[in-house]
Amino acid sequence: MRNIRLILAYDGTDFHGWQRQPQAPTVQACLEDALQKLTGAPAQLCGSGRTDAGVHALHQVANFLTASTIPCGNFVKALNDLLPATVRIKEADDVSPAFHARYDVRYKTYRYRMVLTPVCSPLLWRFVWHYPYPLDRTQMAEAAGLFEGEHDFTSFAAADSQEDEESKSRVRVIFRSRLLWRPRSSMLVYEVTGKGFLRYMVRNIVGTLIEVGRGKLAPSDILSILAARDRSQAGPTAPAQGLCLMNVEYDHRVIGPASHRATDGTESSGRESSRPIKDR
Repeated sequence: MRNIRLILAYDGTDFHGWQRQPQAPTVQACLEDALQKLTGAPAQLCGSGRTDAGVHALHQVANFLTASTIPCGNFVKALNDLLPATVRIKEADDVSPAFHARYDVRYKTYRYRMVLTPVCSPLLWRFVWHYPYPLDRTQMAEAAGLFEGEHDFTSFAAADSQEDEESKSRVRVIFRSRLLWRPRSSMLVYEVTGKGFLRYMVRNIVGTLIEVGRGKLAPSDILSILAARDRSQAGPTAPAQGLCLMNVEYDHRVIGPASHRATDGTESSGRESSRPIKDR
């Protein structure tokens, strides 16, 4: 059996998240159906993690086992022909039989984008939170930095979620948490990198940072909210459409040699530069 790793991107607007659900369109179901049509056999995808309904991904990773002899380059082309335009396969490669897209993750990076202009472009509205109100970005940047390190994120987990299925702990390690400002487009970007995230965790952090920006909370309140382990102490949940999974990193020794690697042939285009907001 071959173990194929896929790197994909998707617009999550019309999907009820990553994970397959009965009677609801999901990214996993869409991909598995396309794989079955292509290979003639059922496929079970393992994703690096579950994105919620309406959340996007620029670099999601998944793997599946198959007896198919289809070359990786053909997987990229054929799957993109079968999939809707809102889901694109960027790369496919043969990897080590031991590789698991979820359990071998070293860290993930998410970005949450907010547009602060009075009017939001119709070309952006599916991918940003339009927030046309004044915010103290310096205070927000100071608060964002306080999430770095190891913390119990119970206060920022989904209020109705059960204990995490991998462990009973809601302790997570955040390697980087910062705000970026794009002055040309008046776009405020929250970027966070960590080993793992609880459901709604990033969106609840963003909602809390907005409260800091509005002056309803002080940056120093972040540590007391974390210590409280009480969802009601944190801010509201930010809308899903502003969140995007940007990257998933692995130890290349786990992936193994990518001897049969294929890409979609696209290259990244130039983007507006971002600059970190200084908190002092």
